[in-house]
Amino acid sequence: MPHEAQNDASAAVFRVDKFVVPSESLPEFIAQMRRAHQTLATLPGCQQKHVLTQTGGDGEFNVVTVVEWANAQAVASAQAVMQRVFEEEGFDPATFRRKLGVRGDSGFYSRV
Repeated sequence: MPHEAQNDASAAVFRVDKFVVPSESLPEFIAQMRRAHQTLATLPGCQQKHVLTQTGGDGEFNVVTVVEWANAQAVASAQAVMQRVFEEEGFDPATFRRKLGVRGDSGFYSRV
């Protein structure tokens, strides 16, 4: 759905990732999310970051991560940095999620 904030290059951008994580995989998955978020916190434009686990309700996603970026340029820069970091570490997020049996849904959001 179009929204005026999407056309504003200075508007904050939110990256929201939702995951279904099997209980036996939760500790390893959370540890990796925390490592990634530690790196994200050092990058220019990272306003806030959260790794959340479900404590109630009947939703299927039991882990949610949210990162607020100052603007679209900060997002683009962060994506390039994280790709480089993962390559240097030999880490493939898709393979990691498959190994742990994790399903996810990701997207970028703006304030309404």
